[in-house]
Amino acid sequence: MPVRGGPARAAPVRSCPEACHRALDRRPSPAFGTGSAPSLRRFRYRKRGSGSHLQCGAVSVPLREVLAALDARYAPALAESWDAVGLVCGDPDEPVQRVLFAVDPTSDVVDEVIGTGTGLLVTHHPLLLTPVHGVPADDPKGRLVHRLIRAGAALFVAHTNADRAPGSGVNDALAAVLGLSGTAPLEPTDADPRAGLGRIGGLPAPLSLREFAELAAAVLPATVGGVRVAGDPDRVVRRVAVCGGSGGSLLPAAAAAGADVFLTSDLKHHPVSEAAETPGPALVDVAHFASEWPWLPVAAEVLGRDLSGRVEVSVSRLRTDPWTWHAGQRTGPAGDADARR
Repeated sequence: MPVRGGPARAAPVRSCPEACHRALDRRPSPAFGTGSAPSLRRFRYRKRGSGSHLQCGAVSVPLREVLAALDARYAPALAESWDAVGLVCGDPDEPVQRVLFAVDPTSDVVDEVIGTGTGLLVTHHPLLLTPVHGVPADDPKGRLVHRLIRAGAALFVAHTNADRAPGSGVNDALAAVLGLSGTAPLEPTDADPRAGLGRIGGLPAPLSLREFAELAAAVLPATVGGVRVAGDPDRVVRRVAVCGGSGGSLLPAAAAAGADVFLTSDLKHHPVSEAAETPGPALVDVAHFASEWPWLPVAAEVLGRDLSGRVEVSVSRLRTDPWTWHAGQRTGPAGDADARR
């Protein structure tokens, strides 16, 4: 998203726009666990080095206490068996004054951690999802671990457990920023019907599919991939299914739940092509990074609240979407593969 209909060679983009944060402030306030939805108004913008933050401030607490608060919100038991969540590096007995939230543990984000004196980096995506036998400093991922340890910074991951978490998880945050109400999981867990993958809910008022796609483009971080849509632009949308991250496997659940549209990421050609030939929801595909970013300010808000404001919590606004530019959008009429006209 920007680079929607932009020039053939778009300039690389790194930080999320102010508009995304303003849109988060305008979102409705459904329940986020206990109490109302976190308000981002008390966070303030601040420039620090090459990145900028949303922040609220405080003192310090032992890392162990911060980890307990995170685990209480994003229970490790909710994670997939193949996932790698929890503490990656860091001493639980060390004090933490600053916590930074980001989608990905990239080298730029680690630069931000070191430059801001952050004691704990919380990311959604794991650094070491594939099992490793060592973290040597001459390996790209090992290098990040070494840099964090030398800087006295810890790394914590909340991945599929944050996807499933009720109230303050990835999918509730995505549903909230789109204005959905009366939400429920598409695939609830057996232990807690409020927890599970995906969400389905209703819009405050019906929109056309075109209007809904424009809403998604306005409230999610801009990426070069933009917002891709499969469906009739004039289709009426009332019920919306969402899944942050790669949610193609939930398409049957979205259809069974009566969704008019399903918004997720990383949709593949053949499932989309087949869906276009059968009754079911229209499809909206957004960048993986963009679909999960709304969780960051929600997670930062609830952690600050759970720790009674005793740590400073910040949201990285570095764009970690791996796609950096595109060569333009050229399409012919429907059914016409010649896009050169």
